[in-house]
Amino acid sequence: MHIMRQYIFKNLKNNNKKLHLINLTKFDYNYAWDKQKKAVENRKLGLIPDTLFFVEHEPVYTLGKNSNQNHLLESRDFNIPIYKIERGGDVTFHGPGQLVGYPILDLHYHRLSISWFMRTLEIVLIETLKKFNIKAHRRSGFTGVWVNDYKIAALGVKLSKWVSMHGFALNINNNLKFYDGIIPCGLFQYDVTSMKSLLQKEVDINKVKKIITKNFVKNFSFDRVKLSNE
Repeated sequence: MHIMRQYIFKNLKNNNKKLHLINLTKFDYNYAWDKQKKAVENRKLGLIPDTLFFVEHEPVYTLGKNSNQNHLLESRDFNIPIYKIERGGDVTFHGPGQLVGYPILDLHYHRLSISWFMRTLEIVLIETLKKFNIKAHRRSGFTGVWVNDYKIAALGVKLSKWVSMHGFALNINNNLKFYDGIIPCGLFQYDVTSMKSLLQKEVDINKVKKIITKNFVKNFSFDRVKLSNE
């Protein structure tokens, strides 16, 4: 047991500046959810470095642990599956054209603060949008990223022994009509937008991924990135 603890500590020490970036090629929500849960357990054991999953899901609604079931409207498409998950926050939508990022980070090697973690994720997205000449910002009292009074990115996470899962969803080219079936994030007074809506043109998601990765590495102080597809 003592040898195992030494092995795990050595792995953690060696991996704390390395980011493993994984593009998920299966878009099924259950698949990505399962990958996250396994990665969280492996990160706790020091068997993998900090990891960031990128994925575009098939249409799905997810309900955070604090969700109000009434925020799923009768006007929604009843063919779209609904998942009740561990993250904080209310109901949201994922679908093609939206980039979802799932950071599996051990905050022992960053900062033991959930507010710092959330604000840093917001900074990553705000800096990314700036590269596309979109002036985004935080909104006091709310989580996520905004452009004027429109929400362009939602955040919701769970921490287990300071290892994170779930993460952020940035609206790029996705069909915003799907949001008509919910009260997004439980916010009655605000609407959602996308990069495509703001720029009036399709946006290259791969370009967005590259810029997010660069900003993620900078703001979370990584010095190495390993890229793979699964």
